[in-house]
Amino acid sequence: MSTFIEQFPVVFNSLNIGFLQTLKLFAVTLLGALPLGLIIAFGSMSSFKPLSVLVRGFVWIIRGTPLMIQLMIIYYFPGIMFNNPIWNGMEDGRFVAASVAFIINYACYFSEIYRGGIQGVPIGQVEAGQVLGLSKNQIFFKITLLQMIKRIVPPLSNEVITLVKDTSLARIIAFQEIVWAGDSFMTGSHGISGQLWPLFFTAVYYLAFSGVLTLLFNYTEKKLSYFKI
Repeated sequence: MSTFIEQFPVVFNSLNIGFLQTLKLFAVTLLGALPLGLIIAFGSMSSFKPLSVLVRGFVWIIRGTPLMIQLMIIYYFPGIMFNNPIWNGMEDGRFVAASVAFIINYACYFSEIYRGGIQGVPIGQVEAGQVLGLSKNQIFFKITLLQMIKRIVPPLSNEVITLVKDTSLARIIAFQEIVWAGDSFMTGSHGISGQLWPLFFTAVYYLAFSGVLTLLFNYTEKKLSYFKI
């Protein structure tokens, strides 16, 4: 018991540092993937056939392959192929590589959610906007977008909560997120080795973070409940 009490402050501090890295990767991914996903959605719905086929093919590849493999390709492939790593071997280089992989991956998933939300708005409402003399931009922002947001909140919330857990995959390129921090006490870190309990504590962080996001999305759904669809 005394050993646990002595080790806990060291472990807790290391997990907090790892969790901050997890939060940073989570935030950067959302900031990049949410707008990029909308752009990809527009590309997949484009009336220009070569563009829509190209975009849908790219989305199919990204959604059909594991994120872990995408991480490894983005981080290791440039150095192996061109003998010139574009990411430095430091923590900031791993963070940038992980961010690029996560943004591309989640933007493709978000694009399908956006596309379903946009195409789910009844065509009659768009036609009504045209009859009223609204421009395409006005129809999109005043009619389509508002109803799309209501429709996409539930599936989007699922993807965002999945993102929280998927950040642990970044450890495959030695990015020091919270699971990496917890696992390091198994192999030896800060003079502590062979300890499994720090790894279980990482689950508490994930549960707490996912719980906060769930409450936030539930609140958002209630605020948008005035859209009856």
